[in-house]
Amino acid sequence: MKYIFIKDIAQYEGQEICLKGWVRNTRHSGKLVFIIVRDGTGEIQSVAFRPDLGDDKFEIAKSLGLESSLIIHGIPKKHPKLENTYELQVTDIQPIQIAHDYPISKKEHGPDFLLENRHLWLRSPKQRSIMKVRHTVYHAICDYLNQNSFYRFDSPILTPNACEGTTTLFEVPYFDEGSAYLSQSGQLYLETGIMSLGRVYDFGPVFRAEKSKTRKHLTEFWMMDAEAAFVEHDENLAIQEGLIRFVIRTVLEKNHDDLVILERDIEQLKKADAPFKKMTHREAVEYLRSKGSEIDYNSDLGAQDEAMLTEGSDVPVFIEKWPQAIKAFYMKRDPENEDYVLGADLIAPEGFGEIIGGSQREDDYDLLKYRMEQDKMDLDEYKWYLDLRQYGSVPHSGFGIGLERLVTWMTGTKHIRETIPFPRMIYRIYP
Repeated sequence: MKYIFIKDIAQYEGQEICLKGWVRNTRHSGKLVFIIVRDGTGEIQSVAFRPDLGDDKFEIAKSLGLESSLIIHGIPKKHPKLENTYELQVTDIQPIQIAHDYPISKKEHGPDFLLENRHLWLRSPKQRSIMKVRHTVYHAICDYLNQNSFYRFDSPILTPNACEGTTTLFEVPYFDEGSAYLSQSGQLYLETGIMSLGRVYDFGPVFRAEKSKTRKHLTEFWMMDAEAAFVEHDENLAIQEGLIRFVIRTVLEKNHDDLVILERDIEQLKKADAPFKKMTHREAVEYLRSKGSEIDYNSDLGAQDEAMLTEGSDVPVFIEKWPQAIKAFYMKRDPENEDYVLGADLIAPEGFGEIIGGSQREDDYDLLKYRMEQDKMDLDEYKWYLDLRQYGSVPHSGFGIGLERLVTWMTGTKHIRETIPFPRMIYRIYP
């Protein structure tokens, strides 16, 4: 008998097949037991009828608790009432492990309970759908970059120094070398790759020791960083926009059913696949101040600022040309005004905030060295980075995307902790 995945059930209508999976729900009605079985690819209602199954097997069907594992045999038939839906007429049941008293029931559970039981909560329909969207977003990002001449170029997780500041580093002992640090970003190492491959990206876990308790912060998360030689500021923004719009289209195509389960406003996502808006940091501050904000012209944007800037906008908004005083040393100054840098943050609509940060990088050796000296950085530690500006330096740009923040927006999830299998926050490292 053929073992199949539930997602392929329509191909086997009228044929006896075998499924392997878990019990999501059951209900009894006289001589019938209805078992919702899932296998990771989908779920199906399986109907056990006592006269067909026999008394012993029927009693086994009745005994199955939530999350019991089983092998189930049956014949797929079209659902009598639901279009494009199949159910399984059960011919045999073989339990693998019968579970009882599953901790997560239909009643309301608080976030602490659910996070303590994250290893089980991941099985719930909404959490499964979020993980499926995460899978799609990850591969869509890679597909877009691969199609646009970027090469995968993995940067190290253990680094000898910081990429951006030292106050948010996780320090670890490193043999006789003293201390090492968990990577905040692969950006600096990626810049070495463009001198070899032209366009490169990495994708992996990064770590920020920020004591932030907001719904948008994790201490461990996944970041895609990309760098491209001979790409300047405007083209950098165009690449970013193309990538995000490609991700939106891919999620809409591949995860429609998951978005329905998550009660995501699909029409709102569709509207976001249109030309993005753009404003300078100064224009953003002026707009915010006209709305009553007390933000000044050398301030970063808070969550409320980001929400206000995208209020009424269906598409993301680039905030570009930031004050150099609040941005990193490696960002290239705006040739039209040295007080600003050619950097941009991309703010998602619907209050989901920043999803991309990027900039054109400083390619002049003397200017970069001067800024590093101004920031009192150890030039010996960064000699390798400065070398890039001495041997074949070219204009180049890059950007980084936080996977979980992008998934949060795609799925409409309220808290970022649900977009990674096991969230690490300042108050949680279990399980």
